[in-house]
Amino acid sequence: MGDSSITPRIGNMKALLGIVAGAGASYGIYKLISFKRNKKSSSSESVSVKSAQQSEVKLQPGSLLARVSGLDVVCPRPVDAASGDIIHQSPNNLEPQHLKMLLSCLQTSDNPSDRCRILVTLGNAAAFTVNQNLIREFEGIHIIAGLLSDPAPELRVQALNALNNLCMNIQNQEHIKIYVPKVLELIEMSPVNSDLQLGALRLLTNLSVTDKHQHLLKESVTLLLSLLVVSNETLQVQTLKILVNLSSNPDMMDDIVQAQAPASVVLLFDERTASAVLLRLLTFAGNLKAWRPSAQVADELRRKQDCLFRVMLDESSQLHSRLVQLLSHPDGEIQAQVARILT
Repeated sequence: MGDSSITPRIGNMKALLGIVAGAGASYGIYKLISFKRNKKSSSSESVSVKSAQQSEVKLQPGSLLARVSGLDVVCPRPVDAASGDIIHQSPNNLEPQHLKMLLSCLQTSDNPSDRCRILVTLGNAAAFTVNQNLIREFEGIHIIAGLLSDPAPELRVQALNALNNLCMNIQNQEHIKIYVPKVLELIEMSPVNSDLQLGALRLLTNLSVTDKHQHLLKESVTLLLSLLVVSNETLQVQTLKILVNLSSNPDMMDDIVQAQAPASVVLLFDERTASAVLLRLLTFAGNLKAWRPSAQVADELRRKQDCLFRVMLDESSQLHSRLVQLLSHPDGEIQAQVARILT
């Protein structure tokens, strides 16, 4: 394909995209084979790609921050742009020069549709360890993460998806962790239940699996709890995965119990709550109950208004009575979880 050090021109970028488009098929086969072997793999969602130009806003309609603040927000109107045709071919695999050229195109292209397709291809390629390492060596993590501030939501979603796969690599996490504040900002400012929030939560889930980077999320507990009570089942499950990861680390517990929490969190302990959500919620509650503060610490926490300790762990909390009611839940696994917590 020529010297890989030469920056490809926009004119031949579509041909390059056509060459690597078949990587998606290989990725699909890889995910099917590896699903049972690797339960921590995140399945990429199919996101519709639309060329759009949109001015960046700090507060979007329907966002968590907008709901809390009650401010009126003017919604910008997207303007459709022409998308280029992509020539589809099926190569056997992606070689290092392909990745290098894709990353170069990602920086030089001004076509949102082409850039979105490049991100999808890079994200699919990042399911393979060898490509995870190559993308890091080519400074691709920082190039991709730079698109987290792009005004086009589709690009931000695909950038999150690509980073999510790259985050499965321990060495890559050292480069990705510096973008945690930006990812948290996306959760706070994006519309509730949006693909942006879901992509951001998935990335933070992978980053919080081990305790090495969990301290980066200690200031985000209130945000996660607030999202938990207003989001749909899919986001609730993803949010709770993070909260369960954090609460499994004893060193994080002081920050968790002091975090402000909406009183309505306890209302989720209800038989009408989806089982997938309730099971993780009970795991989170079990982790909290296993924490044993000293009498002095408990007294200090009781004086903190609306903190998670008062909402879920204090004697005045409604949690105990709600857990008792769940002992008659039709799901046997939920009954067992409740019994363990109450014992």
